Amino acid sequence: MINIVRNLPEEPWRHFVDTHPQGNIFHTPEMFQVFCAAKGHQPELWAATKNGRILALLLPVQVTLKDGALRLVTTRSVVYGGVLHVADAEGREALLRLLRSYVQETGRKSLFTELRNISDLSAIQPLLQTCGFVYEDHLNYLINLDCSPEEVLNNIGGGTRKKIRRGLRRGTVEVEVVEEREGVAVCYDLLGQTYSLAQVPLADCSLFEAAFDILSPENMVRFTVARVGHVIVAVSVELVYKNVVYGWYGGLNRDYSSYLPNELLMWHILEWGAKNDYQIYDFGGAGRPDEEYGVRDFKAKFGGRLVCYGRNTFAPSSTWLQISKLGYALYRKLFI
Repeated sequence: MINIVRNLPEEPWRHFVDTHPQGNIFHTPEMFQVFCAAKGHQPELWAATKNGRILALLLPVQVTLKDGALRLVTTRSVVYGGVLHVADAEGREALLRLLRSYVQETGRKSLFTELRNISDLSAIQPLLQTCGFVYEDHLNYLINLDCSPEEVLNNIGGGTRKKIRRGLRRGTVEVEVVEEREGVAVCYDLLGQTYSLAQVPLADCSLFEAAFDILSPENMVRFTVARVGHVIVAVSVELVYKNVVYGWYGGLNRDYSSYLPNELLMWHILEWGAKNDYQIYDFGGAGRPDEEYGVRDFKAKFGGRLVCYGRNTFAPSSTWLQISKLGYALYRKLFI
């Protein structure tokens, strides 16, 4: 009999994710702990098991942008790594029961739940949509690191490759990894400036502090900065798991754009990944194909493979989804 459970022992949970071909960092107990420690984040665990064996896993995180009167309209559930299930008939049946239980018990208490797919789930799209999770195209770039650093560089677009080589010759920009917790605050300050200019909400600093505290000892996160003199002018935060380096957050001081810090920082990370036997750099999303997105243009320059794994969204009604969009717009107008 398939059972729906709300908690799991860490070791079998970790083993399930580690050994699953599509298991990613957002499925891990460590990332769950990071979200537990982050202000405005409330992770939940849902799993389908049979005789103690895990068959399917769902890890929604309730993300709240603003407490108080706006809490209801600025809270949504995000499943950052998508769903995970055993790839057979029993696993699909377990996932179906899991999603139906989630929708019945809690899915209708949130404005919406979004599955951010970071692997190809086309085989189970009919199942997801049967449970009310509507599909929408969403792009991403994946860069092949399973080659020499020279090959990675040669795969980068010609104009960007020239900029990187020119910047390396100049030697004005220094790239370094943040080794001490105090450096997280400096990174966060630049991230805050960048997100504020883009009018996009940024997670509380506690998310990044928790990532440093919990993931750094396991070599599952890297905070990398680019410096011109004594000024930090670009920052990139990567999550690291199995053979994949995941782009998570990035920031730039636009006053120093002429020094090419973003390009040099990105090259340093790709070179590090190739030298340390990682196979893929996952850019963490490139927006909807029908919308202009400047960040996509930057990511496209690095020679990655464009994929469309999409997202699936469940909302109890179209009215609730519209309320969430209005709440997000109101938050951006008032608080960013």
